[in-house]
Amino acid sequence: MPKTKIIAVCTAFLAGIQLFAEPVTEDMQLAILSNIVPRFLANYQYRHAAFDDQLSSKTFDEYFRTLDPNKAYFTAEDIAGFESYRFMLDDLAAAGNSDFAFKVYDLFRSRVAMYREFAEETLKTPLDFTADESVVIDRRNSGYFANLAELKEFWRKKLKSEVLSNRLLFRIRKHEAESNSSKEKLSDDERRALAEKEELAAVWERTPEDQVLRRLRDVSNTLTQSDRVDILALYLSAVSHCYGPHTDYLAPADDENFDIAMKLSLFGIGATLSVDDGYVKVVEVVPGSPAAREGSLKAGDRIIAVAQDGAEPVDVIDMALDHVVKLVRGAEGTKVTLTVLPGREGRSAAPRLISIVRGKVELKESEAKGKVYEVKDGVGAALKIGVIKLDSFYMDFDAFIDGDKNYKSCTRDVRTILNDFTASGVDAVVMDMRLNGGGSLPEAIALSGLFIESGPIVQVRQADDKPQVENDPDSSISFSGPMAVLTSRFTSSAAEIFSGAMKDYQRALIIGDSRTYGKGTVLQVTKLERVLDAVRLAFPAGSLRYECAVFYRVNGDSTQARGIEPDMVFPSLTDHMEIGEEFSPNYLPWDSIKPAAYRLFDPSLPEKKKTLLEKSSVRLAADAGFLGYRDRIERAGTALQRKEVSLNEEVRFDEYLKNVELEKLSGALDEDMDATVVPDRDDILLAEAMNILADWVDLEKK
Repeated sequence: MPKTKIIAVCTAFLAGIQLFAEPVTEDMQLAILSNIVPRFLANYQYRHAAFDDQLSSKTFDEYFRTLDPNKAYFTAEDIAGFESYRFMLDDLAAAGNSDFAFKVYDLFRSRVAMYREFAEETLKTPLDFTADESVVIDRRNSGYFANLAELKEFWRKKLKSEVLSNRLLFRIRKHEAESNSSKEKLSDDERRALAEKEELAAVWERTPEDQVLRRLRDVSNTLTQSDRVDILALYLSAVSHCYGPHTDYLAPADDENFDIAMKLSLFGIGATLSVDDGYVKVVEVVPGSPAAREGSLKAGDRIIAVAQDGAEPVDVIDMALDHVVKLVRGAEGTKVTLTVLPGREGRSAAPRLISIVRGKVELKESEAKGKVYEVKDGVGAALKIGVIKLDSFYMDFDAFIDGDKNYKSCTRDVRTILNDFTASGVDAVVMDMRLNGGGSLPEAIALSGLFIESGPIVQVRQADDKPQVENDPDSSISFSGPMAVLTSRFTSSAAEIFSGAMKDYQRALIIGDSRTYGKGTVLQVTKLERVLDAVRLAFPAGSLRYECAVFYRVNGDSTQARGIEPDMVFPSLTDHMEIGEEFSPNYLPWDSIKPAAYRLFDPSLPEKKKTLLEKSSVRLAADAGFLGYRDRIERAGTALQRKEVSLNEEVRFDEYLKNVELEKLSGALDEDMDATVVPDRDDILLAEAMNILADWVDLEKK
């Protein structure tokens, strides 16, 4: 959006607000922000939805969800006590009134303090971990408890589960130490790592109850210290989230913290985060980052504690995301240890320790990589399959803007790899995009152009505007042979544009999870200080990030929400996990527009697909390795669906042992998270993709 247009319209937003003389008081700041944030979003977020009674009601529910996502502090009686505000928030915003936000927050703060007092009193008596009882951990879709009496019974079980998690951490580490008792067989590094884990586990062992109480004290103190601007920011975030999952109000902060808020990332280890039921959840591990190099942290894992090198762990359940980020950040070369609940083990997961040395993202490790494999066709003849692993659509924008003709570009790198493949006589190509979270839109368009001669690649539409068609920038083609694209639930944004274009043009077979992530929106950020400057007001006002446009494939379908469905669905653990746009509250719905004019690359490919997929089905049905892999997926998927956990220590420990056994049996599952190109059978999806391409090459010869 042009800056002049933003300024002009936002001046109109503030026309009814008195132009206060500087300095602007805090009350004035709160009133102005309460007024302009919903107005701005109503005009410029993609939905163009007025902040009316309907949005007021959604905001009412969203604010309670923001503060208490697991319904662990508010009761149905509490909600009923605020019902008079449900359809008034739009009117209050117009008047710059934010009383509702502070009244609800005050109740939340007092209820957290009440839980802390409850815990301190309850833990004076030893807890019984032999009783046969359980607790529902995931209460997002449950109703609020009717009253305080019901809530306190839940608190008793919640507290018991939290203490049990700490007890299990020590017991698990002790079990692992005993399993590795033959330390003379371990390398020096392995012995050192084991000793570190034992030392840290001993800290947890000493006071499992104290660990919980310390966290509750920290959370309660943090809430007490929150200033009014911070509290209003939570409310304005709730307003923003009602427009879309990627629409957000970012509170005033310095440039470094603003960048952290924008990326929700752990600076120093490289992991994209979100908040889930009071836990800090890993959304993505950045390729080439320290966390990726260490290899243990996975998307879907929940972080429950953070420890500095040699220090006691700090429990971070229910802690604000920015506070967790500050704990994880640190000087390059220093170590941080995370206590995580592995996402692949579901709600009954036992805690694990992961130590990561802070450092920079190594761009070399995230660059496109190519490798040639030799496979046999149906008659035993040797074929060459080239595999390109691309984890992001990277581009050096600064060098491009400066006019550097040799600026870094993933398209340039892939073209070089394809030229090398051609020189070595490669018969077919696999583009592995299972971990590709997107990146540069121009790169996605240019990369698509390497595999087709010419034509449209993607359509981009802003609300109420005519779609803009983005075309292949040149008519050259770098590879025209059989091709497969591997996708997963992590394949997102620009990677979905590429995958969709390859599918629509009948250029390649798409193989992978039941769908890609479904991130089909364009985001924009506006600093509110610029808006205020237009009416001669000056104070730190934060920023708004919002969806401003939607991507559409050349066939007219949006990539939003539904993502790209593959030609062949391969069993995947991530299909059993809550990964994708569809799991984000208030996501923009899927829709379609008129197709662009384009010419199919291979009109006969649909018939070939039938033959290729039939042959693959027959082959996999007789493959013991694949059948075992599919069985493990189903077993692990069943475990992930459980939302209730036992409070009996022996039952929970037995579940841990079963998870360990399942993990030992399921080495083939790792490609869901790592997608590592390896020449053996561990990567079953890659191996089958190469078999399918061998069949395709054979089909073309016939």
